[in-house]
Amino acid sequence: MYLLKDFFETSLSTITDVLPIAAIIFGFQLLVLRQRVPNLKNVLVGFLYVLIGLTLFLVGLKEALFPLGRTMARQLTDPAFISGGAAGPSVLLQWSDYVWVYLFAAAIGFSTTIAEPALIAVAIKAQQVSAGAVRVWGLRIAVAIGVAAGIALGAFRIVTGTPLHYYIIAGYIVVIIQTLYAPRLIIALAYDSGGVTTSTVTVPLVAALGLGLASTIPGRSPLLDGFGLIAFASLFPIMSVMGYAKLSEWWSGRPYRRKNSGTP
Repeated sequence: MYLLKDFFETSLSTITDVLPIAAIIFGFQLLVLRQRVPNLKNVLVGFLYVLIGLTLFLVGLKEALFPLGRTMARQLTDPAFISGGAAGPSVLLQWSDYVWVYLFAAAIGFSTTIAEPALIAVAIKAQQVSAGAVRVWGLRIAVAIGVAAGIALGAFRIVTGTPLHYYIIAGYIVVIIQTLYAPRLIIALAYDSGGVTTSTVTVPLVAALGLGLASTIPGRSPLLDGFGLIAFASLFPIMSVMGYAKLSEWWSGRPYRRKNSGTP
């Protein structure tokens, strides 16, 4: 009964959220363009699928992903687990004791990014318009590595309690420097890659992980320290994609450099 009630309430909320989008689309089509909606039946069926999918997704977040993230964060930061059962009032944990937290954060960041539908769509389009110069799996793995590094560093920030803006300012300084030297073909795509990672799969788990860590680590505030992981997930893929492009450019030029230098 609880799940049915939750599903019904979430359905009403989803309909309320989607109705303005439908009103704008149909309003422009009928009042501005003054044309009938092509394939109206298919469009209405599609909207119905969207409503059902969003409802199921939101219920799944509430019932599974958010609790799972909090549970994993609580278990990984349990002093008894970190100290191997020797936890007590006299045990003082350091940032280096949370190695499993960093590894888990990196693994979650990498795996959720690989499964991100928005990134898959962008990678496919990038390969099409670049005539194969940008590979689907190359871009997906480069972005996933960036997210993994960013989430791990974000978890380190939560553990240590250091200010968020130090990391973000330093990160964007690196991005600006990379932009000056990266191939022009990849710059716009790299910046877009930072946005597509923060979508349906990555955000719920990453947000739950950040809030879970801030709730279980002594001295941390869920409001002040729990948020901010999404910023790392958006920033570091820009670095990794431009780094991947620069590395690919260097690697493809190796035969030419060897030929000119006379190296066998």
